[in-house]
Amino acid sequence: MDITLARTFLEIVASGSFLRAAERLHVTQTAVSARVRTLEELLGRQLFRRNKSGASLTSAGEHFMRYAPTLIQVWERARHQVAVPAGRRAVVTVGCEISLWDPLLLDWLLWMRRAAPHLALRTEVGAPESLISQVSEGILDIAIVYAPQQRPGLRIELLIEEKLVLVTTLRRGGAPRPADYVFVDWGPEFAAQHNLAFPELSGAGVFTGLGPLGRAYLLEAGGSGYFRLSAVRAELESGRLRRVAGAPEFLYPAYAVYSDSADLKVVTPALAGLRHVSGAEAQTPPGAKARKRSMSAKRVSGASS
Repeated sequence: MDITLARTFLEIVASGSFLRAAERLHVTQTAVSARVRTLEELLGRQLFRRNKSGASLTSAGEHFMRYAPTLIQVWERARHQVAVPAGRRAVVTVGCEISLWDPLLLDWLLWMRRAAPHLALRTEVGAPESLISQVSEGILDIAIVYAPQQRPGLRIELLIEEKLVLVTTLRRGGAPRPADYVFVDWGPEFAAQHNLAFPELSGAGVFTGLGPLGRAYLLEAGGSGYFRLSAVRAELESGRLRRVAGAPEFLYPAYAVYSDSADLKVVTPALAGLRHVSGAEAQTPPGAKARKRSMSAKRVSGASS
């Protein structure tokens, strides 16, 4: 069976209509309808009832709903394993939310290269909703996100309770000013808390949805802004940035999301690496972290040999 049919079926269920499914899949509504007809012919049952409000599942559709995600997961797992590079035993694929990848994802790649050389590594950065969906479908082994929504068949593990701290390039310190303030969009929860603490900064001079971009701008142009502590630790230690004394801090946790049916031979070492670099990121200066990571990787590599 063409796996596209199962994907289309699930998209209609998630969106509630053929039209919205077509928009999300970037195809025409006619193409979506044709795929559904093909799937219904293969199964010999009608799967959807179409009405003015959208589309709802028939009893046959409810039954197929139990199997469609598994079909996609098995297909994606097979596709990834068939594409294993020479000299590697398996592939582990990790996706990370845009606001969390730096430096977590790089640290993980370096740790895995030393600790699990038998695994091929694939990574991507994207929006949390897309990453979670890819874990559900078996495309990703693990997703690292800020505020995951619980879904059936998925496990959620807290990696690190990161802090967002107010930093500045100004030697005098003091309260930030709208004219030289960089507002980084860390999500709706942060925005709500930030607006209560700093209503006067609602008209910030610079707004960005990407933390690394905001940090780079701040270092070049000067000013103040909230950033993840691990992402600015090196600049704080070098003196290029300073913590604003007395400013409120906001929690920004990172979670690992993976499937109940994940291949433990692949996911276990990947999770071990994420736990390690997350702990090192939270507690250790960059230079010491690199030495500690190397020593730990050697121990893990030796234990697995």
